Amino acid sequence: MGTTSFLTRARGLLRIRNQLVRECLAELLSTFVLIIITLSSVAQKITSFETKGNLMTSYLAGALAVMVGIYTAGGISGAHMNPAFSFAMCLMEQFPWWKFPIFVVVQTLASFLSAGAVYILYYGMGEQHWAREPHGDAGVARLMDILCLCPPDAIWHYSNGTLTVSGPRETASIFATYPADYVSVANGFLDQVIGTGVLILGVMGIMDTRNKGVPKGLEPVVVALLVLSVESSMGSNCGCPLNPARDIGPRLFTYVAGWGPEVFR
Repeated sequence: MGTTSFLTRARGLLRIRNQLVRECLAELLSTFVLIIITLSSVAQKITSFETKGNLMTSYLAGALAVMVGIYTAGGISGAHMNPAFSFAMCLMEQFPWWKFPIFVVVQTLASFLSAGAVYILYYGMGEQHWAREPHGDAGVARLMDILCLCPPDAIWHYSNGTLTVSGPRETASIFATYPADYVSVANGFLDQVIGTGVLILGVMGIMDTRNKGVPKGLEPVVVALLVLSVESSMGSNCGCPLNPARDIGPRLFTYVAGWGPEVFR
C-alpha cells in the first residue's frame, strides 16, 4: 500500500497539466523517434558497405518510423513531425497559426537531437582514440575522444576518420539528404514541392471522413504505406526528405559536429 501510495503521489507531481507543454513534448518525442530510426537505417546501410542494408531497407525503416511516431503521439499533438504538414493543417484551419512556429522549432530541435543520438551510436574513435590523436576541427568528435563515449566503430571505420560531404567515403548523407549531381536548384525545389505535396494530399485524403474510411487504429499503417510509395517513386533526385525538419536539424548537427560549412553547399 505504501509503495502504491508513493507512486500515485509521484505521478500526480510529475503530471504535466499545461496542454501546450504536453503537445510540445509529444511532438518532440514522436519526431525524435521518427528521425532516429530513419537516420540509423541510413547509417547502417552506409557504414556496413550495404552488407546490412540497402536503399529499400532505408525506405522501409523511414516509413515504419512514421508509423511509430504517429502511434507515439497522435492522440496528444497529432504527431505532425513535419513543418510542411503543420503548415498544411494551418491552411485547412485545423491547426492554429500561433502554434505553427512553436511546432516547427520543436520538430527541428528533435531532429537535431536525433542526429546527435545517431552520431553517438555509430561514431567511433578507433585508432585515433587509442593513439590520442586529435580529430582536427571536429569539436564534438574531440569531446567524445575525451569522454571515451564510443568504441572503435562504424562512421570512423568507414570514413577512415575523415568527416566529408563528398567523395567515395562521404558520411554526411547519413544525416541529411543531398541532390544528385545532375539536379539543378530549380529541379530540386520542384522535386520536393511535388513529393511533399503528394504526401500531404495523401494524408489529408486518409484523414477525410467523407472518403472510404481506414479501420480505426490502422491510420498510421496506411500513412506508412503512403510514405513508402512516395519514397520508392520519387527518391532518386534528392533523396526524398519530404520534411524540412528532417533535413535542417541533422544538417545543422553535421555542421557543428565537424563536417563543416560544406553541408550547406
